[in-house]
Amino acid sequence: MSREFEGKTAIVTGAGAGIGRATALQLARSGAKVVVVDLHPDTATSVVTEIVAEGGSALAVVGDLSDQVVVDDVVLTTVTNYGRVDVLVNNAGIMDDMRGPHEVSDAIWDRVIRVNLTAPFLLTRAVVPHMLAQGKGSIVNITSEAGLRGSAAGTAYTVSKHGVIGLTRSAAVIYRDKGIRVNAVAPGGVATSLEVNMKADAMGLAVIGGYAANVGRIAQADELAAAIVFLASDAASNISGAIVPVDGSWSAV
Repeated sequence: MSREFEGKTAIVTGAGAGIGRATALQLARSGAKVVVVDLHPDTATSVVTEIVAEGGSALAVVGDLSDQVVVDDVVLTTVTNYGRVDVLVNNAGIMDDMRGPHEVSDAIWDRVIRVNLTAPFLLTRAVVPHMLAQGKGSIVNITSEAGLRGSAAGTAYTVSKHGVIGLTRSAAVIYRDKGIRVNAVAPGGVATSLEVNMKADAMGLAVIGGYAANVGRIAQADELAAAIVFLASDAASNISGAIVPVDGSWSAV
């Protein structure tokens, strides 16, 4: 693998498993110093250990990214240890319980929106001043097929992922002349440890199940990571504001 990220620092959220882990490893193998951010200390430490064992440089920050204090800690730790922020991958996210609008509780709505949409916003707000000072940076957000359609998840998750697309496009335009690129990847079905807390009585589950045949092949996390790393790299230097489906053609059906 080429060393195209040599001398650069990347923050990857939800990096303890699945797409985040695969992305952190690929970035490290390409020369990046990686800040592994995850809610679970054991998985975060495990990924750091993998990277260091391969000769890379990484450190872990543990916490709930819906908390501004944790976001501040992530960025401060990154800048203190590595001196810069070149790449932000907003990957951390949670599923909802597949309920329709009339079934969604305040608690589920608030939690899903906070983790899936507010946390990427908070991190973007925190890293952009550093990227502006450098005159360069790349942000890759992870949305979903649920951000492209209304038939892939429950209401709270679907709304949150549509919001991530809005955040991506807005930031891409705002910073287009400042050297900061902002893109998003929209996965389809992926073999990850993301917990889907489906409720058997949820109307969303009953309705959306009818669209399941369109999902197609379930991807591996490395396939998503390859697209994320490409968008973060200088090879994608004229790509910004793009929402890239990595879904085995699900979005084309």
